[in-house]
Amino acid sequence: MHSGPVVIAFDGSPAALRALRAAAELLAPRPGLVVVVWEAGAAYDLASIPSAGLDLPPAQLDLRTAAELDQSLYADAQELARHGAAIAGSLGMPADALAVADDTTVSETLVRVAGEIDAAAVALGRHGHSALYDVLLGSTAGGLLRHAPCPVVVVRGTEKRS
Repeated sequence: MHSGPVVIAFDGSPAALRALRAAAELLAPRPGLVVVVWEAGAAYDLASIPSAGLDLPPAQLDLRTAAELDQSLYADAQELARHGAAIAGSLGMPADALAVADDTTVSETLVRVAGEIDAAAVALGRHGHSALYDVLLGSTAGGLLRHAPCPVVVVRGTEKRS
């Protein structure tokens, strides 16, 4: 049996809010850990991407500006995680907040975090992408279902799919 908290993947979307509510309803009073995965270094990547098809050089972004933007993205991720933890607490699930940099994919990052804290479960919302989207770009839910070291609760979206 896993002794750690429930990891709740959170990005502020309606799907993530549904997952947070479901985790609190199903798994409280076990504590939660609301995790926001953010893209560290995205500002540096933007500086090196040329304008496709326009034969333009990459945008000029100095390192200080890129570092400030990266810090701002991290601060936003921390705030979002705290917001999710506050919502979980209001639903009867005491929760901590964690903003963590993306390792390679969101699912791999969540698997790593779940393993490190001996998570009791991982909960996440399904965004309702098409099967083709999942095949081409991958699926966070699919990656977690295949690799998580604990049970995974996937909360289906309310979107109608054809």
